[in-house]
Amino acid sequence: MSKIAILVDSSNNLTPAELTELSVFSVNAPILAGEHVYHENIDWPTQEAFFDFQRSSEDVLTTSQVEPGVWLTKFDEIAEQGYTDVIVVSLSSAISGTFSTLEGLAETVTNINVHPWDSLIAAAGAGNQARLAATMANAGHSLDKIFAQLTILRESTKVLFVVDDVRHLQRTGRISNGAAFLGSLLNIKPMLTFDAEGKIVAIGKERQMKRAWASIQRSFATVMETNQTPIRISLIDSNNPKLADQWAAEITAQYQDQVIVERGPIGQFISVHTGEKALGFIWAIDWKTLI
Repeated sequence: MSKIAILVDSSNNLTPAELTELSVFSVNAPILAGEHVYHENIDWPTQEAFFDFQRSSEDVLTTSQVEPGVWLTKFDEIAEQGYTDVIVVSLSSAISGTFSTLEGLAETVTNINVHPWDSLIAAAGAGNQARLAATMANAGHSLDKIFAQLTILRESTKVLFVVDDVRHLQRTGRISNGAAFLGSLLNIKPMLTFDAEGKIVAIGKERQMKRAWASIQRSFATVMETNQTPIRISLIDSNNPKLADQWAAEITAQYQDQVIVERGPIGQFISVHTGEKALGFIWAIDWKTLI
């Protein structure tokens, strides 16, 4: 009989309490400053500590994949606990080589069946897929059923996010069409999304966060005009909590029991790319209805 584990890296933003409650395994994603390797949630215990470091660092921060050896060690740990299979929920393959690395490792691991899952998104969008997978695995569902429900959730997941400065995404190569904005971005708030292939693409620009939020609200209102399913919204921020709380309160007041609104951070690893003050608005079918 199969016993299924769920594994994520820390960019999925599951809290320590959730990792324990859902029995999810995790590895910490590396952040680089010059020759020094740091790790999300280890070297900076709070978001504020991370952003203080990012602002003061003489070296520009970048990110790297989790090393193959770290994955292999974690696979061994999971296998030793009696699991036969592990689903690894990965960052979008269009912005990270992690999924490709996991596919390669899956072919070499013999003590457990490794199943990489491409979330086609990041942060809370990937985190909700991990939450669904873990809840279903804990309830005894089969691999086929878990992947079927993950597909539904992934296809329903959409995101609009606003960054204070697009240069972080351009510098780290995570934006696909950012060149169109070069030379015209001074004091502009770029609006971005993940496309169907999981790439980050620029879709607009506003001069103020207030106008960006109005644009997001208009886009979401169009969705809600025809929506027939429970919606879960993740409103996440990169050290911009007061504004994110305001947006969350406004969207909750507007739609009340039609939506579930959750708040959380973008996370240190992803914030290397978004920069400080970014906000993300992620919505999808409420994953709890898919269990």
